[in-house]
Amino acid sequence: MVKPKQKIATMKELSEAIGISRPTLSRYFQDPSTVRPSTSEKIKERLAEVDYVYNFMATRQNRKSSGLIGVIVPQYNDLFFASLLEAIKKAVRGSGYTMLTQSSDGNGEGEVQAVARLRSLGADGAIIAPLGLHSSTEAFELAIGDFPIVFADSRPADTIQGADFVGTNNEQSIASIVEYLCRTGDAPTFLGMPQVNSNAAERRDAYITKMTGMGHVPRFIEIERADESWQFEAYGHGVMDAHFSRQNHLSDTILCANDRIAIGAIGAANKHGLFGRARDGAKSLRIAGHDDHPLSQYMFPAITTAGQDIAGIGQDAFRLLLERMRGERNNAPVSLRKEAALVIRSST
Repeated sequence: MVKPKQKIATMKELSEAIGISRPTLSRYFQDPSTVRPSTSEKIKERLAEVDYVYNFMATRQNRKSSGLIGVIVPQYNDLFFASLLEAIKKAVRGSGYTMLTQSSDGNGEGEVQAVARLRSLGADGAIIAPLGLHSSTEAFELAIGDFPIVFADSRPADTIQGADFVGTNNEQSIASIVEYLCRTGDAPTFLGMPQVNSNAAERRDAYITKMTGMGHVPRFIEIERADESWQFEAYGHGVMDAHFSRQNHLSDTILCANDRIAIGAIGAANKHGLFGRARDGAKSLRIAGHDDHPLSQYMFPAITTAGQDIAGIGQDAFRLLLERMRGERNNAPVSLRKEAALVIRSST
């Protein structure tokens, strides 16, 4: 029978039980790298012998800093945001801060509640991938009075004074893929994304600008009804399935605003047998995307796309936030646009 571990409630009791001073234990729980490796290993071994849970919040009640960095994303199940969270986590690691992640669940109420929660916990700063809804403006304006904010990936609906921004240079990324598609075949028709954040309008505008600049007339896939869903794959599949069923766009070049829409569109194309089938020498359907979604290389056909610098966005977002929190930079807000890399695959 396993002997029950000694239950310990306070740091003082823990110090006495395992023979490690309270200051050393405090440093260890905040950041194990601040104590000697041999001491760190000794603490680990002795903690395994007792039942003790470090009370993170209690140790910060009388401090000016909570040591918390809040991160809010629209969805956990979107692999882009999962990758962004991983990039931010790597940047935060070793800084002495603890990262607290929340999802707004793709709706304004969830976003407002997530921001309010960070304020109630006394967060030292926040990195937010906003939905771009006017309903969140007041929440952001109140929050930035408490701590600095860096917006990542997309912009809020209204300018938040003092907030920094890091995202993809949509003008450059869309231009590069439009130029490639025009060079290798017909000019692309654009399948936009639901208006869920600022990237939707930016990528549409970038497409229009580049097509016009190259002397082409911008063309758009007709959408029967407006959609504000984050279910991009279902959206792309539904739109293109309807068009393919009516014999529309069967041999067009289609540029989707993101890879998840392209995944849905390719699924619809395969349903109708439009890939890998010779049609009397007719031009072949081509579908391209944007983002370099982790699954885009495993589709049939693999998706030609624009790969975002997700690691760079995460690293720069935390760097800018850290500078603000430390008071190293109180100047005008910074806006960083990271360039994307063209990734050519078999879908085009």
